[in-house]
Amino acid sequence: MFTDIREHFWLTEEEMEVLRPYLPAPRGKQRVDDRRVLSGMIFVQRTGCRWRDVPDVYGSRHTIYTRWRRWSKNGLFLGILVLLALETMSRERNPQRRQAHMDATYCKAHPRACNGAFHTGEWGRLIDKTKGGQNSKLHAVCDGKIRIFAMHLTEGTASDYAGAKVLLEQLPKCINRLAADRGYDANRVREALESMGIEACIPGKKNRIVAIKYDTEFYKERNKIERAFNRIKDWRRVATRYDRCPEMFVSASALAAIVKFWL
Repeated sequence: MFTDIREHFWLTEEEMEVLRPYLPAPRGKQRVDDRRVLSGMIFVQRTGCRWRDVPDVYGSRHTIYTRWRRWSKNGLFLGILVLLALETMSRERNPQRRQAHMDATYCKAHPRACNGAFHTGEWGRLIDKTKGGQNSKLHAVCDGKIRIFAMHLTEGTASDYAGAKVLLEQLPKCINRLAADRGYDANRVREALESMGIEACIPGKKNRIVAIKYDTEFYKERNKIERAFNRIKDWRRVATRYDRCPEMFVSASALAAIVKFWL
């Protein structure tokens, strides 16, 4: 019995219309249908299967993987996440778009991501041994509507400040309040937020001589970033890191955030 291949696509035509302006222009001849190829990429990231096991309905496995690798190396998916989120938030009038919640989550590295030759690229492997084994740490920020709009990857043993330094530079101008746990309590973090006109809702560490005052009611909403992490970890290749190259794991996380929150 004939089956419409569109039934296997993970993206609707309306969602593709949102994504197309951010995709690279074809070079030379017309490339294979973007919707079909992106659906193949999403299938792998959601199910955690090997690239060689991609169903034939999505086309050539070689095409899907090579395009995924090339776009990941170029930082395309992370760039789309940031640009699409900023454009969407700038059009909204909902007051929750002005709130932000920052945190980090550990991503267990599968043995296949840790073996083989050492990755000598710009980022290194970004995997460290922690109490829970080999891990990477994914830092992210979400808005009040539980939508991740920026992320950064570090080694599992990296300080939260390393992620905060990068993420604070990506906060949109519409943000006026940010909540984070006491792991981000540092004068440099508070000074950076103050210079951007953002109210810091961060509890002070217990060793502070002077107690830090913060909005306890707003701080109760900090679980939103935890809920956002849970949503993107529904995707098998985000919950467990199978990729040796950190660029490809960041792309998997960014693609999950794009599909879950911004389409």
